[in-house]
Formats: sequence, structure tokens, C-alpha cells
Amino acid sequence: MNYNLLIENLTNPALLFFVLGVLAVYLKSDLEIPANSSKFISLYLLFAIGFKGGQELSHEVFTMEIGWSMLFGVFICLLIPLYTFFILKRKLSVFDAGAIAAAYGSVSAVTFVTAVSYLESQQLLLHGHMVAIMALMESPSIIIGLILISIFNKDESNDIKKRSVIRHSFTNGSVLIILGS
Repeated sequence: MNYNLLIENLTNPALLFFVLGVLAVYLKSDLEIPANSSKFISLYLLFAIGFKGGQELSHEVFTMEIGWSMLFGVFICLLIPLYTFFILKRKLSVFDAGAIAAAYGSVSAVTFVTAVSYLESQQLLLHGHMVAIMALMESPSIIIGLILISIFNKDESNDIKKRSVIRHSFTNGSVLIILGS
């Protein structure tokens, strides 16, 4: 067993802060990040990811590989919510199935950063256009999830306006900042 790797992973600052959070809850501490601060941190993280990806993308020559990668990313984020919704709809309500399906199709920025960190720790190169693909994958999944809800929702009082959903999916602050940066 590689004890150095084990110690390195157990002393990872992200893991240690997670443990601190669990400990704070267990001890019933009043430790909390103020709402405005956590929103700022989230927006800063999204801006930094988008900016880094845009910067890396600007150094690359647009090739068919990049075009196909972007097209494949969008295709996957449209496909995943479709099959996930129908699997989940068997056990959950239409609203829950649509929300989870949309979340599965869109790529979490935190998951992406974790994957990038892992690849970098393994000395594997990640092309800059992958951040652009991640940004492209946010809105289509959310739109598909909400459209599925509106199609399969039998309750007319909870009708979803498709035009406002599509508009909001592109103008939402977090989507706008990652695409814009």
C-alpha cells in the first residue's frame, strides 16, 4: 500500500474543509458562510472556469476535432435527460424526474473542476476547449428537463411557459457568467 498517496489524499484541503463542516454540524457550531459570500464565491468560481477555458480556447486553432467534440457534448447533454427522465418517472413524480434528469444532463462545475484536478495530478493534459464544451452543456439539459415536465405534467395549474424557460436557461446568472467569461 502506498502510504504517501494515502496521507496526501487525507491531507487534501478540500477534504479537510469537508470534515470541518461535518464536525461543525456535529458540534452544533454557529459556523456558516454568509449568503452573499457564498454566492460571490460561486460566481467567482464560474467566472474563473469560463475565463480559463476561453483563454485556453483562444490559443487553439479551431479544428474539426474541436467542432465534433462540441457537437458530441451538446448531443450527450440532450440525450442523458431524455432516457434518465423515463427511468426516473417510474418511481418519482414528473417534477422530480425532470429536475433530476436535467441535473444529470448538465455538467456540474464542481464535478468538472474535480475531474480536471485529478487529470492534472496524473499529469494528463486537458485541452482548453473542454471548458467551452462544459459551458455549452448547461442550458440544453435544463431546457430538455423542463420541456419533458411540461409535456408529461397533467396538472394544468402548474403549466410551464416554454418561452420563459428557454429565455431563463440562457440568461440565468451562473449560465451567463460561464458562457460570457
